[in-house]
Amino acid sequence: MAKNEKSSPRVARTASSVLRDSGASQTAKSLAGSALSQAKTSKETSGSVATKAAKALDDGRSSRTTKTLAGSVLTQKRK
Repeated sequence: MAKNEKSSPRVARTASSVLRDSGASQTAKSLAGSALSQAKTSKETSGSVATKAAKALDDGRSSRTTKTLAGSVLTQKRK
């Protein structure tokens, strides 16, 4: 059973911006797609996306936006 979490409107707007940004990294776009898909539903984050999010949080080169999306995506992963 998935946690009853959804992406906030702020995170959804950020995710939408990242998806439209041609200069955004593939990791950021992947996390943005996941966060945006969870904006209106209680979908659970997949294991592969959760792993990608955890790596993004650990990587010092990740942008603040990428880390915001990663945090949101990980919040929606069942432990």
